[in-house]
Amino acid sequence: MATRHTRAAPRRDGRLLESLNVATTSVRFEPAETIFAQGDRCTTVMYIEQGRVKLSVASPGGRTAVVAVLDAGAFFGEGALAGQRCRRSTAEAVTGTTIVIVKTAEMRQRLHSERALSDCFRSHMLARNSRIEKDLVDHVFSSCELRLARALLLLAHADEHQSTRYPMPKISRDLLAEMTDMTRSRVDTLMNSFRKLGFLERNTERNGGLQVHRSLLSVVLH
Repeated sequence: MATRHTRAAPRRDGRLLESLNVATTSVRFEPAETIFAQGDRCTTVMYIEQGRVKLSVASPGGRTAVVAVLDAGAFFGEGALAGQRCRRSTAEAVTGTTIVIVKTAEMRQRLHSERALSDCFRSHMLARNSRIEKDLVDHVFSSCELRLARALLLLAHADEHQSTRYPMPKISRDLLAEMTDMTRSRVDTLMNSFRKLGFLERNTERNGGLQVHRSLLSVVLH
């Protein structure tokens, strides 16, 4: 069971919330204990004072995916600030964890009035989102996929002008296989995967050929 201690100002690395007298609740969670579950009411923003938190999402079919593991010093549950009424993920303590909880109205007011808190919160969110994006890219793309992605972008001259889509020259899959040091069947598999992810599109009305979506360029540059 979580042990809850309501207090006017929490202990915190940097003592920022304490120095600003932000009204909070400090909660202790044991390893594997659920902090909040997907679908719970979304009424607070949370900060990891000590420990580690795992965020996961469950699909309607029952499959679960871990989207992030957050360390001490990270905010989470910020969807409440964007008007979310229900949690979109499940948060679970990985180790013994102390969470500082701030009600949405209090957090929103302080973010507007306290520049130090606003800067700290923004820095945490940007760093966390960047890490999650990198983890997602690493998960989706293997070295073979990156080689093929780069080859497609080079052939489409994707770095020469700003556009949403870049037309591909008509080349054989055998040539792509030679360029990327892969088998023809592997290239076929990856091309189909890229299409399902929205990185490749067919445009029969304009030129009847394949087009590379700019999102593929963003992934490779990242």
